[in-house]
Amino acid sequence: MAVAGETEASTAYVTPRSRWSQQRIAPWVFLAPALLFFGVYVIYPIIQSFQIAFFDWDGFSESTWIGFGNYEELLDDDRFWTAVWNNVLWLFLFLLALPIGLALALFLNQTVFGIRLVKSLFFFPFVISQVVVGLVFAWFYDPANGMLNQALGQFGLGPTALLSDENTVTFAIIAAGLWPQVAYCMILYLTGLNSVDPEQIEAARLDNARGMKLLWFVVLPQLRPATFIALVVTMIGALRSFDLVQVMTDGGPFGQSLVLGLFMYHSALFEYRMGYGAAIATVLFLIMSVFIAFFLWRMVRAERRQG
Repeated sequence: MAVAGETEASTAYVTPRSRWSQQRIAPWVFLAPALLFFGVYVIYPIIQSFQIAFFDWDGFSESTWIGFGNYEELLDDDRFWTAVWNNVLWLFLFLLALPIGLALALFLNQTVFGIRLVKSLFFFPFVISQVVVGLVFAWFYDPANGMLNQALGQFGLGPTALLSDENTVTFAIIAAGLWPQVAYCMILYLTGLNSVDPEQIEAARLDNARGMKLLWFVVLPQLRPATFIALVVTMIGALRSFDLVQVMTDGGPFGQSLVLGLFMYHSALFEYRMGYGAAIATVLFLIMSVFIAFFLWRMVRAERRQG
């Protein structure tokens, strides 16, 4: 009986400590496979890209160390500055997806017959491949048989070749990219609207808050998490724009629709300048990191103020 009592006492003493150890180790055990894959397929290629940017390498023969030579050449390359400017246009104009998506979400956030079908139709562009979106809008902009020019013809306006005009090509491609991006932001805001506290809405209405005042001071603060996700994803999508440009114009006309992603692709795979392409990729990565870090800092600071 004494031995059994000692065993029970020792078990009672050891069990809480072992459980505490298991609670600390278990999350890392489950995260280990994901962290391994992330390190091998994301972190390591990023580090390798940083290294390749310091070499003159065609991808086949022996590489030659040139230090910051690729970056110095970038500063004198007109194609690089065209791509940077186009990425800036993508970044700021793509942010239109947030207010448009919010407006659609507010419009669709009602319980009427057939609203689910309407939501599905609005969300449909997001599930389409970007290649398909590019082809659809290329046909839409076609100056001979495209629907846009047919519609303009009804008002007596002549055919317009948007994708062949260096002054309009980037804006035309951005408009095509906004179509699925607005759908994505709309879904995020619809999800956020389902978690809005109805008691705060009723209290605001009792205080005669209506329209934009209700939206700005009551609804939007509760949509801050959805806004942050939509903002970050939209910015990343704008900065890494590639497929739409490649499908619709391949950087033309005369390289005026180039973006950094496509410029990197052309330099590395068609001009056989892996080091130069890696330097472009590094610049793009740093731009994305700066913007994302800035908005993360803003969000953390706002959360601390509220706390």
